[in-house]
Amino acid sequence: MKINFVEELKWRGLIHNIMPGTEEQLMKEQTTAYIGFDPTADSLHIGSLVQIILLMHFQKSGHKPIALVGGATGMIGDPSGKSAERNLLDEETLNKNINGVKNTLGRFIDFNKSTSNAAEIVNNYDWMKNLSFLDFIRDIGKHITVNYMMAKDSVKNRINSESKEGMSFTEFTYQLVQGFDFLHLYSNKNCKLQIGGSDQWGNITTGTELIRRKVQGKAYALTSPLVTKADGTKFGKTEGGNIWLDENRTSPYKFYQYWLNASDLDAENYIKIFTFLDQKTIQNLIVEHKETPHLRILQKKVAEEVTIMTHGISAYENALKASSILFGKSTAKDLKGLDEKTFLDVFEGVPQAEILEEDIADGLNIVEALNDKSGFVKSNGEARRALKENSISINKEKVKEDFVIDKNDLIADKFILLQRGKRNYFLLKIK
Repeated sequence: MKINFVEELKWRGLIHNIMPGTEEQLMKEQTTAYIGFDPTADSLHIGSLVQIILLMHFQKSGHKPIALVGGATGMIGDPSGKSAERNLLDEETLNKNINGVKNTLGRFIDFNKSTSNAAEIVNNYDWMKNLSFLDFIRDIGKHITVNYMMAKDSVKNRINSESKEGMSFTEFTYQLVQGFDFLHLYSNKNCKLQIGGSDQWGNITTGTELIRRKVQGKAYALTSPLVTKADGTKFGKTEGGNIWLDENRTSPYKFYQYWLNASDLDAENYIKIFTFLDQKTIQNLIVEHKETPHLRILQKKVAEEVTIMTHGISAYENALKASSILFGKSTAKDLKGLDEKTFLDVFEGVPQAEILEEDIADGLNIVEALNDKSGFVKSNGEARRALKENSISINKEKVKEDFVIDKNDLIADKFILLQRGKRNYFLLKIK
């Protein structure tokens, strides 16, 4: 049975605006739709995950998705939702970012050409690079009035804001440039639908209007709500910055932890938006969670589903193992299974001291490690007392006063984890 794309999005809370006739078009025939992604960095972050998931739902519904990477529009900067003009990128940075975005998208969407609705990636620089300014204002600009463009919220908000900078002509024309993308894809790829976040409605409808006026065509628009958090803080950000989809920027452990730390209200929202679990399963999970909120059933399920989708089952299992190291039972073997980045993420903020490789070459006595080499405890006497109290662990395993640290104890070839009690940690790092 064919999945109704619009109905699927409705119960998940993923529709903000939809142009009349869109659902009928999608039920009538296989349709091509596109979403644009800004190459402002060499990876997408979870702020883009909703749009990626919309393309995934679209493909699962039997339709053909196009991911547009804005190589040309990335040179300008979209003013929608912005209070100031964005820095422009040089071509070398832009190309690096475009390749990174393409690699990210390839992990989520099926680009296998053997399927009838294989996804495509396009770069608007390919059709913009040879277009002259005079050609553009003659062939495109004359079809959209300044009055129409001024009526858009993204323009009105900037012009009426208290900012002295106002809005540059470059940014003012952005909606027309994006509209031209839609026209190009409509004419060359039979693309009849553009999807985006709610802040893109003005830009998308400029495209549908341009298609109507320029080629007398009928195109459609659909936007999703911007994801917000119950506490008012920005979704997708932590004190350390963005949560990225590239594991080299955000480790799977930190990625997993972000979802795991969601509030109950947010988790109830996220499980509909960011997973592909069916409606009945989600309803049951919500009921189960409300009966035993302390078990954090929703948070754990969201974290599991999104981490596996983004990084794979192995990365999820490693993140789960890493999460248990601080708060559950773990062994030296568990610690040694962590790569350096994940290990440092787990013990972020833990004080460190450097030692030389030669310090452990012939073995380093635990008392010396606790005091002279680290300053973890204040004196040799205190170190011995702690050892007699059985409160000292090396790499999560209890040790006695006669314990000697050697290179076999190294984690990721360079760390020794000292621990006193349950929550007091210190790292020795080989210089």
